[in-house]
Order: sequence, then structure tokens, then C-alpha cells
Amino acid sequence: MIVDAIGVITKEKVNLLGSGRTDSGVHALGQIANFRSEAELDTYKFKYSLNSILPDDISILKIEKVAESFHSRFDAKRRSYFYLFSYNKSPFYRKYSYHYFPITKLDFSKLNKISKVLSGDHNFTSFSKKNTEVEDKICNISEIRWHKGKELSVVYITSNRFLHGMVRTIVGTILHAAQNNLEENYLIDILEKQDREAAKESVPAKGLFLFKVRY
Repeated sequence: MIVDAIGVITKEKVNLLGSGRTDSGVHALGQIANFRSEAELDTYKFKYSLNSILPDDISILKIEKVAESFHSRFDAKRRSYFYLFSYNKSPFYRKYSYHYFPITKLDFSKLNKISKVLSGDHNFTSFSKKNTEVEDKICNISEIRWHKGKELSVVYITSNRFLHGMVRTIVGTILHAAQNNLEENYLIDILEKQDREAAKESVPAKGLFLFKVRY
């Protein structure tokens, strides 16, 4: 849709390059994309023209000119996601959070403690979908942090890269560990097995947001 909207304004067929793909049903607050154009564009007017054409579930927040060598995917240094849990059935949160009341009974200090073992460089084969085409499964997680609020809980995760389905599988597996009073060695063992069957069920896509891409 964005490519079509750009074409309407510039009269060009552009190749739009995103910073990364997300699972179906995942949201994005901070997706980055770039394209090349022969047209002379006023970025301020271009932004508002695009938003006037795009559907209501897509919004362009900022447009700026970058070096011709810039690549939104390959130049990214860090990507951050967050996942939302809601405690109660809500018409406002139902499309954007996982209604999961049991999380209110979990010890968040324990969630944060066991999550730390996933920090650093690891092979995340066990946490990625089997059909992923990526051969290199080494990722560097710099942060996993859980926070409990009054109506929502959130987990933040930042890494240099993510594999297909990785965030949702990590979150689901950590929840399983906390609910069953399992320690850090449980997650270490899953990493070492390098087998998706070793990890637990992924949480639903609707609670996951691509939050920020850093360059």
C-alpha cells in the first residue's frame, strides 16, 4: 500500500526497503523504510500527501533525506520490541494485547532474573520458526526487561537482529518457566538443544510491537 501511495505522488515505481519483516498480526510503532526517487520532494508536503492517501491503519510519522548508500535493513544496529499483556477483557486493548490474567500472579523479579541468561550472543535456533531461511542464527540480545503496571504488563527486548518468530517464542517460553518455577538452566538447556521443539508455544502476535530501530 505504501509503495502504491508513493507511486501516485511521484509517478514512479519505487523499491521500498523495510528495516525488517514482522510476523502476520504484529504491529509497528517504529518501522523504518527507505526508497530512491528521481523526483524532487518536499519532505514536509510529501508526508502529508502520503498520509492523505494511506488507510487509517498506516501512518507516516517522519520523512527525511538520507545518503544514497543508506539501507534501512542492513545499516540497523539494534531493534527493540515490546509485548503487552492485559489483565482484563477490554474492547480497547483486545486488538493490541494478550488478555492473560495469570501474569498478575507471577513474580516479576523472577521473570527478569531468568530472562538475563538470554542476554549476549547465542544461537537462537530453538526460538525461531523451523521454516526460517536464515542460516546464521546467532543474535546478540542486549536487554530483556519485564514491567508490571496496573492494567497492563510489558516486556521489552532489544537485539542486533531477530529471527522469524523469535520474540514471541522467547516470551512464551519465559512465561512457562516462571509459571512452573523453573530456573535459568531451563532456558540454557533450550538454547543448547538448537531445536524449536525444545521451546514452548509462542504468545499471540497481536500483543507484539516493533518499537524502535537504531542506526
